[in-house]
Amino acid sequence: MTVIDDRQVYISAPVYRRAAGAPVAPARRRPAGARARGPHPARPAITPMQYRGTGIAFSRAQHARRPVSTAVTIALAGVAALITLWLGMVGHFSATPAATEQMPDQLAVVQVQAGETLQQLAGRVAPDAPAGQVVQRIRDLNKLESASLDAGQTLIAPIG
Repeated sequence: MTVIDDRQVYISAPVYRRAAGAPVAPARRRPAGARARGPHPARPAITPMQYRGTGIAFSRAQHARRPVSTAVTIALAGVAALITLWLGMVGHFSATPAATEQMPDQLAVVQVQAGETLQQLAGRVAPDAPAGQVVQRIRDLNKLESASLDAGQTLIAPIG
């Protein structure tokens, strides 16, 4: 069972009993306003709420620490090194081979045929070079903002 609020309420001001036969003081009136200044606070003086724990049960039994031996630590480090080495080899040997084709150095003026795209044009003018690099070079040389081409349009392109 979780105790949510265990505050104790205290009386906000001490209660005095008057002695028998003592004169009765006239009743004091509280001044008007949002906060009255007087001998009694606006709120009862209580202690702030204290939380004890999280409310989640856990074992309080003594647990013995089991130290890890040096041999186990070295063995685990070796396994981690082998896994790292294996992943590196898998990544190295399964990677695609680097493109050995070079970008053509010669430039020529070519005319776009009807229905031709930049990819097709790049494949036509430089069939041995990577098409993506040729397309980017054509766009740079001709300052093209979009990939759309018009039939009969002349462009500067690398050939080879």
